[in-house]
Amino acid sequence: MFFVGDLDNAGVNRSPSAYLFNPPDERARYPRDVDTLMILLKFVDATSQKSIGAFTWFATHGTSMSKDNTLVSGDNKGAAARFFEDWFTSTSTNSTTFNTQDDISVLINKASEIKATGGQPCGQTSSQGFKVRKNDGGSRFVGAFCQSNVGDVSPNVLGAFCIDTGLPCDFNHSSCNGNDQLCIGRGPGYPDEIKSTKIIGERQFHKAVELFTSAKEQLTGKIDYRHVYLNFTNIKVTLAGNKTAKTCPAALGPGFAAGTTDGPGAFGFQQGDTKINEFWKRVRDFLKKPSDYQVDCQKPKPVLLSTGEMFFPYAWAPAIVPIQILRIGKLVILSVPGEFTTMSGRRLRESVKQTLITNGNGEFDNDTHVVIAGLTNTYSQYIATPEEYKQQRYEGASTLYGPHTLSAYIQEFNKLAESMAKGRKIVPKGPSPPDLSSVQLKLLPDPSGDSPPPGVKFGNMKHDVSIPKSGSFQKGDKPSAVFWSPNPRYDLLTEGTYAVVEMLQGEKWIPAYDDDDFSLFFKWNIDNGSSYGLASLEWEVPDSASNGVYRFRHFGSSKKTIGSTTEYFTGASSAFAVS
Repeated sequence: MFFVGDLDNAGVNRSPSAYLFNPPDERARYPRDVDTLMILLKFVDATSQKSIGAFTWFATHGTSMSKDNTLVSGDNKGAAARFFEDWFTSTSTNSTTFNTQDDISVLINKASEIKATGGQPCGQTSSQGFKVRKNDGGSRFVGAFCQSNVGDVSPNVLGAFCIDTGLPCDFNHSSCNGNDQLCIGRGPGYPDEIKSTKIIGERQFHKAVELFTSAKEQLTGKIDYRHVYLNFTNIKVTLAGNKTAKTCPAALGPGFAAGTTDGPGAFGFQQGDTKINEFWKRVRDFLKKPSDYQVDCQKPKPVLLSTGEMFFPYAWAPAIVPIQILRIGKLVILSVPGEFTTMSGRRLRESVKQTLITNGNGEFDNDTHVVIAGLTNTYSQYIATPEEYKQQRYEGASTLYGPHTLSAYIQEFNKLAESMAKGRKIVPKGPSPPDLSSVQLKLLPDPSGDSPPPGVKFGNMKHDVSIPKSGSFQKGDKPSAVFWSPNPRYDLLTEGTYAVVEMLQGEKWIPAYDDDDFSLFFKWNIDNGSSYGLASLEWEVPDSASNGVYRFRHFGSSKKTIGSTTEYFTGASSAFAVS
């Protein structure tokens, strides 16, 4: 089943001046300079008639968290997926709930009697038993929040402002008196980027719930696909008026180095730059001087990095990229290997839809839905319209294969669409991309060994939970604890967790939240004044948390030297009450 709807407040165009380069009559067909459409595909088990999952497609960047963020995060898309799955589980009969009838004074007294455990050895897989969703017997429902034509869409919906003056940034260059690094987009929770992530995630989640509960139209018809690899560095493109052009080897312009309002780049660059100063030309030429053919082919982009001509230690940019069409009845999914801007995506969708209708012998019509699945199968930067390319903002400067990149994608996708509509196979499948797995560089060295301070075990408390004067924490409070802990990279505990909030049920501690939950934060750093590691656990008590007695638990692993055996440990804080 599927359903569509509009979500108006989860994205803004971060390159509005480039969007204005598109023809006025084309822009007049759309109410906004971003796509607000969300499409939801609902999966239902044919036998049990129970919902088992849902995919949504909506265009907004996963850049609510700034480039200075050091936490592992799925950003707003990951937050939306977690919120959606939790919502579905909470509405099912299998969800786990915690209840206590104790008076708050009783909870406070109970908590005061339970002290920290100290560090204790444990097994390699011990933390897996503390994964809440894995072990609670709840739903295995999957909620996926997929990307679409996101190229110029920012989740920082309050706009871009200069951090020195508080004034809006320059419209054409997104800079502040020529300095791109001072121009920063603001999310709805500004200045709290985690709050912004949560808000944009919640907006997508709430719209998805609305569509999910409204989805009644069942998809029927053929299931089909077409897939091909293409060498995108030299595709002959037929343009309007029977003119021809070619794509180019990959290259990046100075607007790429400027970054975006979601994450500014290097000093000395601005979006929209069409010239490169002599210093950066010398740096460029030291790395690889672009060929005369490349310089001419990429115009009006000035070539800052000729990545398509750089091959040491391996290719700096993909030459062979996949494109793919998936069909479920009248839902057609275009798998694109890059970030199409808003208008680029509109042109691709409309052209493919018309090709399907024209060649489909009645199988496709105006009710056919075409959706772009962005950043799929491989990554080849951005795809701006030829008009947007002229301004050379970040998206145009990052359009790798020259000014005719979009035209080439439309042409090649239409070939697949015609093949699908007519029931023909695609031959040949195209050149295979190179396998670079054996030549990958590793720039981050492995940790070389850790030890705790003298007389201390890993898992012992550095700072235990600080109980408020009221004796208990309230919803929205942020209790925290700090453990002595080695570098967390000895074992990533992929199927387990570094952090747990446990709740006391009778005489037994039950995992209530783990580090997969949006409310629980795990941070590791070096103790000031020493070389010993610390793990900080912080829990923002959710509104949905039950009153009760809780504590933090930390899992980790260590090695005494780089060649020694990995040892595993755990430790728990003293208890605290939530009321």
